[in-house]
Amino acid sequence: MHIQSRSALKFLVVLAAAACLTFGLNLASAADEDEGPLQRALERLVSREGGPPGIIVVVTRGKSIDVHTAGDANLESRRPIHIHDHMRLASVAKAFSGAAALSLVARGQLSLDDTIRQWLPELPQTWWPVTLAQLLNHTSGIRDYTDEGAFRDALFASLQSPPSPRELLAFVDGKPPSFNPGTQYRYSNSDNIIVGLMVEAATTQPYEEVLKDRVYRPLKLTRTSLPNDSDMPRPYVRGYNVQDNPPSDVSKFFAAGWAWASGGIVSTPADATLFVRGYVGGALIDQNTRAAQFQFQQGGKSEPPGPGMNSAGLALFRYETTCGTVYGHTGNTAGYTQFIAATADGRRSVVVSINGQITPDLDEKRFAELRRIYELAVCIALRRGENNGDILGSDKNADILNLP
Repeated sequence: MHIQSRSALKFLVVLAAAACLTFGLNLASAADEDEGPLQRALERLVSREGGPPGIIVVVTRGKSIDVHTAGDANLESRRPIHIHDHMRLASVAKAFSGAAALSLVARGQLSLDDTIRQWLPELPQTWWPVTLAQLLNHTSGIRDYTDEGAFRDALFASLQSPPSPRELLAFVDGKPPSFNPGTQYRYSNSDNIIVGLMVEAATTQPYEEVLKDRVYRPLKLTRTSLPNDSDMPRPYVRGYNVQDNPPSDVSKFFAAGWAWASGGIVSTPADATLFVRGYVGGALIDQNTRAAQFQFQQGGKSEPPGPGMNSAGLALFRYETTCGTVYGHTGNTAGYTQFIAATADGRRSVVVSINGQITPDLDEKRFAELRRIYELAVCIALRRGENNGDILGSDKNADILNLP
């Protein structure tokens, strides 16, 4: 989500010690032969000019959970980021909208071939032919409302008072799709706003109620929410504008309702881990729906790009790295950048969260470092010889990830 900041010219809205949790909380040495390079990369990133104040990396391999941190969650208290600290997930929220919609497809309440005309006939007629599948894989052609100057003007005029989701689409509803639906790939925040509205229309429930019923509860997400305002549940990681010197706190810069289903989710690294393992592993959908989700389009990149070669599926990206393939999503917004991914079976996963917004457009060098961290973490997750059990199938491990 693109924002023109008054203090930093541009926003895109949208670990010093290592701990190892394996059926409990145990300290692990950062000098470990395999994980030392990752820890050193974290330390370098937070020490750089323009780097984030803090970073957390959560790697799971079956029932093994490794947590690495560097830097600070809060520049005043100087405490490290904790696995249960809240953060804005930014465009990772698109995976949540996909989870909700695809769970309804699996239940027969929606179809991937359903069109905007069927569920939302009040939207512009030029959008009517667009299908749910095209919204989920960003081939709709519907323009991104966050690219509009009128949107940015409205945002800065009312940072803490967001419009309704339907009103967000008003910034582009006078414009036809930029290409014939299904013929090209173009990432658009508008797509997931429409997905959220489709979910509401199909269920006659508020979108977050569907998230609670179809996503949060099945995956045991106890610290995840979709707020409309800018408040953050405690404890939370403060997000910083790292283009300012010194970095300025932008944790509550704007209300989450400005991004809604496209980028408004607030969660924790622990919940993000449970989510990506369950979502990618197919815990919420049937095999036919999953087969459709895993049809990937070459050249479809997440924003910002994930590690390796990126390809776009239905509310999911494939990341083909030097060490193997994982599936997930990225996100960035004022003060935060996120990466979540898991293997196809959901048994190995990576979550990387920083409290600064770093993208190729904002800082190409720092983003290259961050993307290298993504790759290092994926390689650790995919290394051989680890416990290949299932966290979601173990009440004991679920308790570990949900410690108060």
